[in-house]
Amino acid sequence: MAHIDDPTTQRANLAYIKNAMREPLLERDHEFDLARRWRDEGNEQALHELVRAYARLVVATATRFRNYGLPMGDLIQEGNVGLMQAAARFEPEREVRFSTYAAWWIRSAMQDYILRNWSIVRTGTTAAQKSLFFNLRRLRAKIEGKGEGMTDVGRQWIADQLRVGRSDVTEMEMRLSGADQSLNAPIRETSEDEWQDFLPDARPNPEDIVIGLRDAETRSKWLAEALGELSPRERTIIQQRRLGDEAVTLEELGHELGVSKERVRQLEQRALLKLKNSMLKKVERPSDLLLEDA
Repeated sequence: MAHIDDPTTQRANLAYIKNAMREPLLERDHEFDLARRWRDEGNEQALHELVRAYARLVVATATRFRNYGLPMGDLIQEGNVGLMQAAARFEPEREVRFSTYAAWWIRSAMQDYILRNWSIVRTGTTAAQKSLFFNLRRLRAKIEGKGEGMTDVGRQWIADQLRVGRSDVTEMEMRLSGADQSLNAPIRETSEDEWQDFLPDARPNPEDIVIGLRDAETRSKWLAEALGELSPRERTIIQQRRLGDEAVTLEELGHELGVSKERVRQLEQRALLKLKNSMLKKVERPSDLLLEDA
C-alpha cells in the first residue's frame, strides 16, 4: 500500500523540491574548487554550496523510486545522506564531475532504504537480489508490452538478463505481487475475527509447565543426593567442570588439586560414572532422567 503524506508534509516536500531546482548549476572549475576547499580546509560554506547545487539529483532519483510506495520526503532524506557521503569521498583530482560521482551514492542510499522498508520481510541483500528487485518490473513490462504474459520462458529470459536463477525470479515476483498484511486485520469485512485468532499457540499449556517444574525439582534433588556420595575431590571436580557457568580446564584443576591433568580426567570420569549409577537407582526407567523436547 502506498504511503500518502499529510498536506503539511506534502507542502514541505514541494517547497524543498522547488528550492532544489532553483539552485544554479556549477561550472566545472568552481565545482572542483569547492570540493578541494571542503576536503583540505574543512570549509563548510563550500560544502553547503556544493551540496545545494546537486540537491536536484536527489529529487530526480527520488522521483524514479516513488512507485515503491514509500514517502517521497523519506526518499529525499536518504538521498541527501548519500549526497553527503559522496561529498566526503569525492576526489577532484580524478577529473570526474561531482554529479557523476554523487549519482551512485544517492541511488545506493535510496535503494538500501527501500529494501529495508518496502516490506517487513527481508527482501534481499546480495547484489544479484538487489538487481532483481529493482529491475524485475522493468523487464516484465518489456515482455508484457509484446502482448505476452509471464511464462516460464519469460522468467528464464529475465533470469538470464540479471544472472540469477529462475526460481529467484519466481520468488521475487510473488513478493512484489503481494503486500504485507496486519495480523490484526479482520479475515472478512463482515467478521470480527482477526487473522491472529487462528494462529496456533506453540507454548506449553499450564499443566505441562507445572509438571516440568516438578520434574526439574525432583531431578535437582536426586543430583544433590548423588553429589553427596562423592569424595570431596570428586565433588570439586564435578562442580567446577560440569556445574559452573564456565568450565575450569583440566590443567587449572590439576594445579589446584596438586595432581596431573590426566589424573583429573580420570577422577572426572569415575565421578560421572558414580553419579550415573546413583541416579539410575532412583528411577524405574533411564529415560525418566531425560528432559522431554519442548
